[in-house]
Amino acid sequence: MAFLLKHVVRYAARKIASDPQARAKAAQAARVVVKEAKQIAQEQDRAEAAGRAARRLLNRFQDGNR
Repeated sequence: MAFLLKHVVRYAARKIASDPQARAKAAQAARVVVKEAKQIAQEQDRAEAAGRAARRLLNRFQDGNR
C-alpha cells in the first residue's frame, strides 16, 4: 500500500511542478492549510477545531467550491 501511495504522490508532484496552473492551485491550497492549522492551534479544544475544519473542507468538496 505504501508503495502505491509513494507513486501517487510522486506523480502528483511531477504534474504540479510541470503545470503553472496546478502550481498556483497547489500554492493556494497550501495557504489554506496553513491558515486552518493556525486557527486550530489557537483553539483550546483542538480536536473540536480540527473537526470543524474537516467539516468545512467536506462542505467545500460537496458544493464544488474547490
